[in-house]
Amino acid sequence: MTGIAQDTLIVGAAVIGGALNSVAGGGSFFTFPALVMGGLAPIAANATSTVALWPGSLASTWAYRNDVNHMRRQLIQLAVVSVVGGFLGARLLLWTRNETFAHIVPWLLLTATTLFAISGRAVAYFRAHNTGTLHPGVLLTGQFLISVYGGYFGGGMGILMLATYALAGLTDIHAMNGLKSLLGAAINAAAVVTFIFAGIVEWRPALLMVAGSLAGGYFGARLAKRVDASRVRQLVIATGVVMTIKFFLSAT
Repeated sequence: MTGIAQDTLIVGAAVIGGALNSVAGGGSFFTFPALVMGGLAPIAANATSTVALWPGSLASTWAYRNDVNHMRRQLIQLAVVSVVGGFLGARLLLWTRNETFAHIVPWLLLTATTLFAISGRAVAYFRAHNTGTLHPGVLLTGQFLISVYGGYFGGGMGILMLATYALAGLTDIHAMNGLKSLLGAAINAAAVVTFIFAGIVEWRPALLMVAGSLAGGYFGARLAKRVDASRVRQLVIATGVVMTIKFFLSAT
């Protein structure tokens, strides 16, 4: 693949990823495979994708700031747990050999695709069966485990957080989305810093993807009300299935 073709693939995937994240999520299903197909090793591709998509996630955290003001005490505790877990997950990725990660990736993609596919019903189920009481221990433990996973790979992290919040007793969907956005940004911030200091980020494709994802996020947000979200989700799920099969075949 030529340099121009690589750049086109990377920017195009970032635009689509940024737009999807602003509408339904699942942008990493496009950015991570594009970086691998562009020639990056799996671990470098995962780290570069995380760095590239992180700036776009900050915008949504600001939008939800008022929805979590009443949870400041819990938010501080959850933020600390998220940063620690995100750092440990990122370190675990750095300790993984590329060959090992290449064999794990198909299973991670399968898990993320499955979580994304069942996300609507799963969150609805947990919201309908919550205990009605917020259990700090359950919430902190769940958030820590999700944060480790998020720092390591991150696909499907949002649905895991929403399900945990519902199971712990939260019923306000705006507060739940606010926590998901804020704590997801904290997890990825810890991972981003870790990856940068480890020197595994490929900056040229990362910067191309930052520009593409910001553009995609901007236009995606403007088009969000005109787009059938269920159709977008179907596109993301289909892409996840295709990418999962592709990586399983590559790993054999």
